[in-house]
Amino acid sequence: MKERFVGCIVGGAVGDALGGSVEFMSRSAIIERFGPTGITSYAPAYGGSGTITDDTQMTLFTAEGLLRAWLRDCDGGISCFAAATARAYLRWFITQGEHPRHGVLPMGERTSWLTGQRELHSQRAPGNTCLSALRSTTRPGSPAANDSKGCGGVMRAAPVGLFAARAEWSAMGTFDLGTAIAALTHGHPSGSLTGGVVALMVRELVEGATLDEALSAAKAILRTKPQHEEILTAVELAERLAGEDVAPEEAICRLGEGWVAEEALAISIYCALVAGDFEQGVVLAVNHDGDSDSTGAITGNLLGARDGAGVIPERWLEQLELRDVITEVATDLYEFTDWELDAPGVADKYVGLQPTG
Repeated sequence: MKERFVGCIVGGAVGDALGGSVEFMSRSAIIERFGPTGITSYAPAYGGSGTITDDTQMTLFTAEGLLRAWLRDCDGGISCFAAATARAYLRWFITQGEHPRHGVLPMGERTSWLTGQRELHSQRAPGNTCLSALRSTTRPGSPAANDSKGCGGVMRAAPVGLFAARAEWSAMGTFDLGTAIAALTHGHPSGSLTGGVVALMVRELVEGATLDEALSAAKAILRTKPQHEEILTAVELAERLAGEDVAPEEAICRLGEGWVAEEALAISIYCALVAGDFEQGVVLAVNHDGDSDSTGAITGNLLGARDGAGVIPERWLEQLELRDVITEVATDLYEFTDWELDAPGVADKYVGLQPTG
């Protein structure tokens, strides 16, 4: 199971990094630049090769928020997982050169082990909706006051499923937490419920479910939620196309471009379903018109959660930016329930003021 946790978060980062350099390119432009197979190895982006984007940055801060909330609970405090994650997002917001509203985030909560990672202070095309929602935050934990269904909520949801698996949360609790955390920045039901779908699928996959089983569990709960129809239609189209003799590029084109949440989810599910292995799935997920890094990240999350870190090609791992940090966060999500909380330094990474050097 630990290998699946690492595979989920590292796999998502690999898909993010592979897609990051072609995020704003059309499929025809990708083919023209990289050849008939499209992009299959990292290309220069953001001053390096194998560089992550805001998708992985926010995924890491999602994990930080959840773990900080859990530690506060263990210490006898009153904790809200959505509020703690919102404060983690505000720390990410600061790394992007922004400033929270006065009084929203105390000075003692503005730094952490993650904010001490210099690379996370780079701006990697952060989503406008995420930035504007955090800029407007007055009460961390409250849903965003917008009607956005961009994919910025769903692309960072995987840590919720990992956390829930180890904390032994119910399927409904996992789905609802994934939804609430996506809703911190994306107020449209399709922008938030997709976070619930990914969170529950990840939880099911690391516990040994097949993709079909994980998707069935997520759809069963999705159907109980108001205004779920748009997402369900997109997901069921992905399932249907995966079972038909349709060229992947045509199928993905029918599913959309991934800029909005239900399209990003559907593309990722399709790629995971039809892929023979991790590499094929991620390559399919990034070689299309649209939001290649987000669909690459979600597909990498799903296949890594199912198959474990061992399936990720070494050539992608070698150059992955912040690989050690990403692996450490994934490992923390697996080990946190076994931490000896009174041991010196065990919780320092996620609680309290941390050095930034």
